[in-house]
Amino acid sequence: MSKPYDFSKGKRGPVIPSPGKTRITIMLDNDVIEAFRARAEAHGTGYQTAINEALRAAISAEPPLTAETLRQILRQELHSV
Repeated sequence: MSKPYDFSKGKRGPVIPSPGKTRITIMLDNDVIEAFRARAEAHGTGYQTAINEALRAAISAEPPLTAETLRQILRQELHSV
């Protein structure tokens, strides 16, 4: 019989941490998860990757143009003429 393994100095969790990623728990609606799973399956990627890409696109997108923002831009342009 082989020598028993010594786990006294073992650590729980993944052996190699993922750099730049943090494990979280998040509650999403079932239909949202299913939509991302279907989209990810069609593209051959993971659904968590698809959710991450959608969140990244949302935070990097420019804010929508509102009437107030348009007024400020027009005022600035009119004053510079």
